[in-house]
Amino acid sequence: MRCQALPAALLVTVVLSTIAEAQQADQVGGMDNLLVGEMARLQVKTRSIASVPFVAAEGAAITLDDFAGKYVLVNFWAPWCAPCREEMPQLSDLQAKMGGEAFEVVTIAVGRNRPEIMESFLKEVGAENLPLHTDPTSRLSGAMGVLGLPVTVLVDTQGHEIARLQGAADWSSPEALALIRGLKEH
Repeated sequence: MRCQALPAALLVTVVLSTIAEAQQADQVGGMDNLLVGEMARLQVKTRSIASVPFVAAEGAAITLDDFAGKYVLVNFWAPWCAPCREEMPQLSDLQAKMGGEAFEVVTIAVGRNRPEIMESFLKEVGAENLPLHTDPTSRLSGAMGVLGLPVTVLVDTQGHEIARLQGAADWSSPEALALIRGLKEH
C-alpha cells in the first residue's frame, strides 16, 4: 500500500454498483448542490460494503455493520502517511462538531500498527478524539478497493457506500460541514 497526496483538481473515479438505486437516488442526488470546494472531488455513487471485520480500539472484532442507523465517514489511514498527518486534525474537528447519534467519524489504520504508535500519532497531531481502530490484515481495505492512503468513504444509514474521496481533504471546511449537515437532514 502506498501513501499519496493528490492535487485538489484530480478526480479519482470509482466503479460503483447501483444497489437500491431508486431508494438511494433522492439521497445521493440531493448531494449535488453540496459538492463544492474540496468536496467536489467526492465520487458519488452507491454500492454495498463487504461485512469484513476489523479490530476496534478495545481489541474486539467489529464490522461497519455495527454502525448501522447512522451516517459514517470511514477514513483509512496509517501513521507513516504524510497526507494523513494533515487530514487527521480536520477529521477530529469534524467529529467534535458533528459527531453523535446520527453521524460518526470512524478512522481505521491500515496494516500492522502498534497501539502506542497510533496513540502517539493522534496526540501529536491533536486528534485524540478519533478511534484507534485497525485493519491489521488489510482485508477490509482490500475488500473496499483502497489502493493508497488516505481514502475516505461516506456510508449511509443502511450501510451502503454513497461517496468516496481519494487523498486528503479538509473535513472541517465549511463545505464539508455543509455536506455532513445535508446528509444528516435526509
